[in-house]
Amino acid sequence: MSGEELVELAPAKINLCLYLGPTRADGRHELVSIMQSITLADRLRLRDAGPGEGRPGEGRPGSDEVRCPGVDGPNICTAALAAFRTATGWDGPSQVLEIEKLVPVAAGMGGGSGDAAAAVRLIARRAGIDDLELELLLAAGLGSDVPGQVRPGRVLATGAGEKITRLADPEPFGILVLPSAARLSTADVYRQADLMGLGRHSDALAALDPVGRPRFVNDLEPAARALEPTIDEALAEARGLGATTAMVSGSGPTVIGLFPTPAGAINAGAATGGRFPAAIVALPFVGAVRHN
Repeated sequence: MSGEELVELAPAKINLCLYLGPTRADGRHELVSIMQSITLADRLRLRDAGPGEGRPGEGRPGSDEVRCPGVDGPNICTAALAAFRTATGWDGPSQVLEIEKLVPVAAGMGGGSGDAAAAVRLIARRAGIDDLELELLLAAGLGSDVPGQVRPGRVLATGAGEKITRLADPEPFGILVLPSAARLSTADVYRQADLMGLGRHSDALAALDPVGRPRFVNDLEPAARALEPTIDEALAEARGLGATTAMVSGSGPTVIGLFPTPAGAINAGAATGGRFPAAIVALPFVGAVRHN
């Protein structure tokens, strides 16, 4: 597929439950979470670098260029492309990856992780390598939320997020997303959770049955609320608009309201008015993520 522009969607995720466990020897936390991809998504385009594009060292890890307008600093997708080249030995031409961001940044919706997962899918397509096990292995080295987004849908994530079990797609329901003007670092939220003693013991974590006995729980929510008090206003707004469940998404500060029907979320989104002008209505993401 050399020379052809490849496009993939990178859906955001919400955590329908997130149970926090103890810290492992590698510094990551044990967790149990049901992750649901939603229709809010970034769009990624991958193409061969043209003259003067790409970074020095064509055909070697680190030669690829990632462009993400509006987002400063190192991009996890750079590491994703380099990890793929290193793991496979693929020496194809330098690539340019362009990201159109629609998922809020540092918002607890897995935007960066979803982009990294999509980048792995794209570079694997470019190289002509169809190996889900490899993609999951690379994803696990990139971050806790990445493996669950390699194949978007609904998954049960355990371990530190690297152990993935696919779940059946849900019946349609509505999701009201209330983004925040604030940003929260995932590391800061986990650190605050540790200070507040929010983690569960390993035996309590092992006894959970989130699929058979589902509960909408986010153990990180108190930590996120402690760091960003404006979350409380968004939670009250979602509940006031009729959400059957209102909770912080992941590490926050985004708040989600869940509605039994898509129409309920659409009506709620229209009713937010000027209080939450950036409100987004989404649905569960099902089907293929490939755009071409």
